[in-house]
Amino acid sequence: DVQLVESGGGSAQAGGSLRLSCAIIGYTYRTYCVAWFRQAAGKEREVVATLIGDGSTTYADSVKGRFIISQDNAKITLYLQMNSLKAEDTAMYYCAARRSGGECYHNASWFVDWGQGTQVTVS
Repeated sequence: DVQLVESGGGSAQAGGSLRLSCAIIGYTYRTYCVAWFRQAAGKEREVVATLIGDGSTTYADSVKGRFIISQDNAKITLYLQMNSLKAEDTAMYYCAARRSGGECYHNASWFVDWGQGTQVTVS
Protein backbone atom coordinates (compact mmCIF):
# COMPACT_ATOMS: atom_id res chain seq x y z
CA ASP A 1 0.00 0.00 0.00
CA VAL A 2 1.07 3.54 -0.70
CA GLN A 3 1.51 5.80 2.28
CA LEU A 4 2.69 9.38 2.57
CA VAL A 5 3.47 10.48 6.11
CA GLU A 6 4.35 14.10 6.89
CA SER A 7 6.28 15.37 9.89
CA GLY A 8 8.11 18.48 10.99
CA GLY A 9 5.31 20.97 11.32
CA GLY A 10 4.92 23.20 14.32
CA SER A 11 5.16 26.82 15.37
CA ALA A 12 7.74 29.38 14.34
CA GLN A 13 8.20 33.09 14.59
CA ALA A 14 8.11 35.27 11.52
CA GLY A 15 11.50 35.21 9.87
CA GLY A 16 12.26 31.77 11.22
CA SER A 17 12.61 28.39 9.50
CA LEU A 18 10.99 24.98 9.55
CA ARG A 19 11.65 21.83 7.56
CA LEU A 20 8.85 19.47 6.65
CA SER A 21 9.43 15.83 5.76
CA CYS A 22 7.24 13.37 3.92
CA ALA A 23 8.02 9.66 4.00
CA ILE A 24 6.92 8.06 0.72
CA ILE A 25 6.19 4.41 1.35
CA GLY A 26 5.27 1.85 -1.26
CA TYR A 27 5.92 3.95 -4.37
CA THR A 28 7.48 1.68 -6.96
CA TYR A 29 6.98 3.82 -10.05
CA ARG A 30 10.11 4.87 -11.92
CA THR A 31 8.82 8.35 -12.54
CA TYR A 32 6.38 10.30 -10.46
CA CYS A 33 5.54 13.82 -9.50
CA VAL A 34 5.66 14.88 -5.86
CA ALA A 35 4.43 18.12 -4.42
CA TRP A 36 3.68 20.14 -1.33
CA PHE A 37 0.30 21.80 -0.99
CA ARG A 38 -1.12 23.94 1.77
CA GLN A 39 -4.56 24.93 2.92
CA ALA A 40 -5.19 27.86 5.21
CA ALA A 41 -8.39 28.13 7.21
CA GLY A 42 -11.26 29.10 4.96
CA LYS A 43 -9.19 28.92 1.80
CA GLU A 44 -8.73 26.44 -1.02
CA ARG A 45 -5.81 24.05 -1.13
CA GLU A 46 -2.98 25.56 -3.15
CA VAL A 47 0.24 24.21 -4.57
CA VAL A 48 3.45 25.30 -2.86
CA ALA A 49 6.08 23.41 -4.85
CA THR A 50 6.44 20.45 -7.19
CA LEU A 51 9.31 18.13 -8.08
CA ILE A 52 9.55 15.49 -10.78
CA GLY A 53 11.97 12.66 -11.49
CA ASP A 54 14.51 14.64 -13.51
CA GLY A 55 14.84 17.04 -10.61
CA SER A 56 12.81 19.85 -12.14
CA THR A 57 11.04 22.00 -9.59
CA THR A 58 8.37 24.68 -9.62
CA TYR A 59 7.29 27.05 -6.87
CA ALA A 60 4.32 29.22 -6.14
CA ASP A 61 5.21 32.90 -6.53
CA SER A 62 4.44 33.47 -2.86
CA VAL A 63 7.25 31.14 -1.72
CA LYS A 64 9.90 31.59 -4.43
CA GLY A 65 13.28 32.36 -2.94
CA ARG A 66 12.14 31.25 0.53
CA PHE A 67 11.12 27.59 0.22
CA ILE A 68 13.08 24.68 -1.24
CA ILE A 69 11.61 21.31 -2.25
CA SER A 70 13.98 18.36 -2.39
CA GLN A 71 14.12 14.61 -2.17
CA ASP A 72 16.76 12.25 -0.85
CA ASN A 73 18.74 10.13 -3.31
CA ALA A 74 16.77 7.01 -2.48
CA LYS A 75 13.58 8.96 -3.22
CA ILE A 76 12.12 7.81 0.04
CA THR A 77 11.73 11.16 1.74
CA LEU A 78 10.46 14.45 0.36
CA TYR A 79 11.43 17.68 2.10
CA LEU A 80 10.24 21.26 2.19
CA GLN A 81 12.72 23.69 3.69
CA MET A 82 10.85 26.84 4.66
CA ASN A 83 12.89 29.96 5.39
CA SER A 84 11.96 33.56 6.11
CA LEU A 85 8.56 32.43 7.25
CA LYS A 86 5.65 34.85 7.20
CA ALA A 87 2.36 34.85 9.05
CA GLU A 88 0.61 34.14 5.75
CA ASP A 89 2.48 30.83 5.50
CA THR A 90 0.29 29.55 8.33
CA ALA A 91 -1.64 26.55 7.00
CA MET A 92 -1.98 22.80 7.00
CA TYR A 93 0.70 21.42 4.70
CA TYR A 94 0.21 18.24 2.68
CA CYS A 95 2.54 16.17 0.53
CA ALA A 96 1.10 14.57 -2.58
CA ALA A 97 2.27 12.19 -5.27
CA ARG A 98 1.17 10.67 -8.54
CA ARG A 99 2.71 8.35 -11.10
CA SER A 100 3.78 10.42 -14.08
CA GLY A 101 5.24 10.09 -17.55
CA GLY A 102 7.11 13.35 -17.09
CA GLU A 103 4.34 15.81 -16.39
CA CYS A 104 3.54 17.47 -13.08
CA TYR A 105 0.46 19.62 -12.66
CA HIS A 106 -0.48 22.14 -10.02
CA ASN A 107 -4.07 21.05 -9.51
CA ALA A 108 -4.82 19.23 -6.28
CA SER A 109 -7.39 17.12 -8.11
CA TRP A 110 -4.66 15.67 -10.38
CA PHE A 111 -2.78 14.07 -7.49
CA VAL A 112 -3.77 10.62 -6.34
CA ASP A 113 -1.92 9.97 -3.10
CA TRP A 114 -1.91 12.33 -0.11
CA GLY A 115 -0.46 12.54 3.34
CA GLN A 116 -2.52 13.37 6.40
CA GLY A 117 -1.15 16.89 6.72
CA THR A 118 1.00 18.73 9.22
CA GLN A 119 0.16 22.12 10.73
CA VAL A 120 2.50 25.08 10.37
CA THR A 121 1.77 28.18 12.44
CA VAL A 122 3.80 31.37 12.04
CA SER A 123 3.35 34.24 14.46
